[in-house]
Amino acid sequence: MKVISWNILHGQPVPPPNTPLSADLAHNLLHKASTQLRDIGCDLLGVQEIDDLQARSSDLSQITTIATSLGAVAWAYAPTVIGTPGEKWRALAKDEDRIRIGPHRSQESSYGIGLISRIPVKHWHHVELGRSWIGLPLAIPTGDASDSSQRRRRSVRFFYVRDEPRVALAAELENGFTVVVTHLSFVPFVNYFQLMKIRRWLRKIPGTHILVGDLNLGWSLPVRGTHWRSLVEKNTYPSWGAKIQFDYITAHIPHFGERSVSVLDIPDLGISDHLPIGVEIH
Repeated sequence: MKVISWNILHGQPVPPPNTPLSADLAHNLLHKASTQLRDIGCDLLGVQEIDDLQARSSDLSQITTIATSLGAVAWAYAPTVIGTPGEKWRALAKDEDRIRIGPHRSQESSYGIGLISRIPVKHWHHVELGRSWIGLPLAIPTGDASDSSQRRRRSVRFFYVRDEPRVALAAELENGFTVVVTHLSFVPFVNYFQLMKIRRWLRKIPGTHILVGDLNLGWSLPVRGTHWRSLVEKNTYPSWGAKIQFDYITAHIPHFGERSVSVLDIPDLGISDHLPIGVEIH
């Protein structure tokens, strides 16, 4: 089984262009990236920072675009906010769907995480992780992506960003694995407590547990002193000269056992400030 995790930065090239992407270009960027992942045999893709009906991403259902291009048999999207992060957004109301399975019809723009599978899914699960009530200054890529010299010099600016609600989404696969995707808070300590909540929650869900996503924790902190193993060690951020690993594929050792793992060689996919990571589990 080949598993890939990727924070897609809502499908944006880095640095972002000065004008919004056309619908055709936004679709083509996602389609090309997804086709490359399909060609290397991706069976399960966990995505973070994914848009649904956002003006900034040309009103695409990005999860549907990627899943279709990947040749998926099942996929689900878990919105974390309604509206646009960094601009105007709200948390989901109690009566709004937490898991949106397969092609879905949305009435409002949203943003969240997703799982896309070429392996049949028996059950979907979801847990809310809360958020930090304080934000932090974050580095945001700047420049004009159409300028090749700018692409070589990619720079960043710092903006104060308010934290958003965080969730985890799990798929019980027919092959006996349970794969979970999440995107944890960027606020220190809050993200670690969210990770611990996911692991407690997983005790109630059967299967060999694989947890993937942008955990916003560097230096292998997600697995140090735990019964979890990081399946790939690779710096993932920023994509133009990665200096730190924020993105992980981890396995629960007691159930994972002595399975062998090989790291996938993933080409430059042309979008996002995070590099994708992937493994093949034998």
